[in-house]
Amino acid sequence: MPTTKSLYGRRLPGYAIATAIVLTASIGLAFFYAPIEADQGFSQKIFYIHVPLAIVTLGGFIFGGIFGIQYLRSGDTRHDLRSYTAIHQGLIFCIGALITGSIWGKAAWGQWWVWDEPTLVSFLIVFLLYCTYQPLRFSIEDPERQARYAAVFAVVAGAFVPINFIAVRLASPLIHPRVLSSSGDSLPGDMRIAFYSALVGVTLLFITICKYEMSSKHSRAQLAALRRSLGGEGNEPTPTRSAAPRIAIK
Repeated sequence: MPTTKSLYGRRLPGYAIATAIVLTASIGLAFFYAPIEADQGFSQKIFYIHVPLAIVTLGGFIFGGIFGIQYLRSGDTRHDLRSYTAIHQGLIFCIGALITGSIWGKAAWGQWWVWDEPTLVSFLIVFLLYCTYQPLRFSIEDPERQARYAAVFAVVAGAFVPINFIAVRLASPLIHPRVLSSSGDSLPGDMRIAFYSALVGVTLLFITICKYEMSSKHSRAQLAALRRSLGGEGNEPTPTRSAAPRIAIK
């Protein structure tokens, strides 16, 4: 049987080291290499945190849907775990994007939030949509039905993310700047280097945390299986309801 490390923890130390190096370099580039924006001043530096967080968030939600499709096709609980982890961490990164965006908005526009800006409102809608994922899972006690319903949610919501993004791209922007468009990015050279290094760093951070969470959950499942095998059938603990996937250990 494959070990936990071979399943989820493979190359985890390497990812962690690479994440630390790239994030440190990107912070240095953002604060000491990229020029200070003429209109917003030093407060614009939060751009190098906010935008990568938002991009990685949406990517995590889409991958959650892709893993959901793989679970529906195969019934393999490993895909359910991957889908759950991608969406779980995507929500955490989404909160970070909303907080940093509000701070940036207050510094740049004098307002924490602008309700008539399509980019902001659509991102909030996506966040609220995915906030229902954990309660959905928790409300279903049967593990197989929980995984199946969660996978359907992940697929439908994951398909909504790019549709929503395209709709916002077609809308006339009011305040929120567009960093990426069909004609490429609008960043000058120095800012482009700092931005893409930050994007790589945040992406590596997301992957590293996801791998760690999956490895941790699989380790706990293995420990529970070992306790059951040592305690016998009569001493098996009653499983408690949880939103987290039930991992099959053979």
